[in-house]
Order: sequence, then C-alpha cells, then structure tokens
Amino acid sequence: MTTTAEQRRITTWLARTHPLPQQAHAEWAFRGVALLPLGRRFDAIRVPTERVHAAVGSSDPDVVAATLAEWLDGPVIRDTRHSNGAYYVLVRPGAQWDGAEEYLGKDTYLGVPRIGDVTMLAAWVVQPRHPGNVCDVAHLRALLATAEPLKAIDP
Repeated sequence: MTTTAEQRRITTWLARTHPLPQQAHAEWAFRGVALLPLGRRFDAIRVPTERVHAAVGSSDPDVVAATLAEWLDGPVIRDTRHSNGAYYVLVRPGAQWDGAEEYLGKDTYLGVPRIGDVTMLAAWVVQPRHPGNVCDVAHLRALLATAEPLKAIDP
C-alpha cells in the first residue's frame, strides 16, 4: 500500500502526462477520471475481460488484482462502465507489442482514475507503486500465454 505522500508523487507524475497538468487535476476533482494522452509517459494495451479472466483462472476481482499485481508488477486500469469492461495494462511508450490485443499509443487518450478511487467509468485494478512504474510487455505476454486459446464461434 502506498503512503499519502507517495500517492501525491504518483498523481503528479500522471498529471504531467497532460499538456496542462492542472486540467488533469480538475478532471479528477470533478469526475474522478482524467483523460490523459498516451505516448509520453506510458502507453496501454487493451486486454479483453475474457482473456484476462482466462489467464488468471478467475473472475473474482480480488484474485484478478492479486494475480495481475504479481505477474505484471505494474499498473492496470479496468473500464468499469459495464461488467465486461476491458483491462488496460500500462506499458512504456513505444513498447514492442506483437500480441492480438490492441496497443494504444500516441494520439490516443485514456481515462485514468484518480489514485485510490473507483468510479463509474474506470478503476485501478493495480495502482502504480511509484512514479514511472509501468508493466513489462514480456510479463503480459507470458501471462496471456497461460490463457486458453480464443475459441472460434460456430455460426
């Protein structure tokens, strides 16, 4: 668990992703989520819920969070607008990704929740441990390799 001082450092690091950091702080204050541009401090890989749950072997939120924290050692956000909301794994900008999951980088914005909050739009599954903390794509690749292959749907 991070301290209040560390949460402030992480929040500042995240806000500085935005060209106007004060706007990110205002969005967190009013909406609980700030739209932050990718490609500067981090990018994201959108992983469908089914893939994460298959790789983890559970859909229980506590199990998913613990497993992702252990495997990925970095921050993960979940789209909480609906029960099948995707997971967004934060990775270094320009990371080499060859998986089937969508890579989101420059010219894309991601809804990033305020540290410590759960909103109707997004929630941290695994919060950053410190400024600059991102996931290694090799760890994500290894985790997803444990999932059952995606099954084709018969017409």
